[in-house]
Amino acid sequence: MTEKLSNDLERRFQDVEENLKVIRSTIAEAAVKSGRRPEDITLLAATKTVPVEVINHSIELGVNHIGENKVQELMGKYDSYRLEHCRLHFIGHLQANKVKYLVGRVSMIQSVDSEKLAKEISRLGEKRGKITDILIEVNIGREENKSGVLPENLPELLQKVSALPALRVRGLMAIPPAGAPSEKTMNYFLKMHQYFIDTGTKKIDNVSMDYLSMGMSADYAQAIRAGANMVRIGTALYGPRIYKK
Repeated sequence: MTEKLSNDLERRFQDVEENLKVIRSTIAEAAVKSGRRPEDITLLAATKTVPVEVINHSIELGVNHIGENKVQELMGKYDSYRLEHCRLHFIGHLQANKVKYLVGRVSMIQSVDSEKLAKEISRLGEKRGKITDILIEVNIGREENKSGVLPENLPELLQKVSALPALRVRGLMAIPPAGAPSEKTMNYFLKMHQYFIDTGTKKIDNVSMDYLSMGMSADYAQAIRAGANMVRIGTALYGPRIYKK
């Protein structure tokens, strides 16, 4: 059993090595097409359901940003991550009552979509002496079943959140509707990039447009061409997700 487990892990390690080469090449090509350098794009490895041994192997290969979707999964892996040269992000939907598990543990929370959630991050940050970097999640596709602030409410939310003392707004995040045609997805990405640019020109105190986080395994090259500078890649790096029964 142990030998089989070892062989399975070794295969996954090799797959990650090969996949990472392809991803880096694709990122570089898309970056150049968008008038930027490959190093201008941040690769975040989305590690939902990925064993911590495989995550740590990708970190050894130079992946320096990882992101978890579920608080419980993050907590279960936390003590085993090798984070000396890697930043841990939270990228999933977050309830205010789960913030207590993240402040002081993660470098960034990418899915802030309400004043209530931001206030709780700041409150706990003040209490613990920690400043948390956040991204504001925008519901770019206006989907009823998806989290994120609606685009027309983004300016108001940014103004409210900017006044909170123990967090820093570092940019925007979005997930376009799944399964949309390529040209429609590109339109969503371009709209997000425009919100990113427009917000940056307003020069709001405590709001920096450093990161535009959009694009995943199926569409990250497209997102980069539209202006993303952070892409969240899981399946293309680690293979299909394996859910425990």
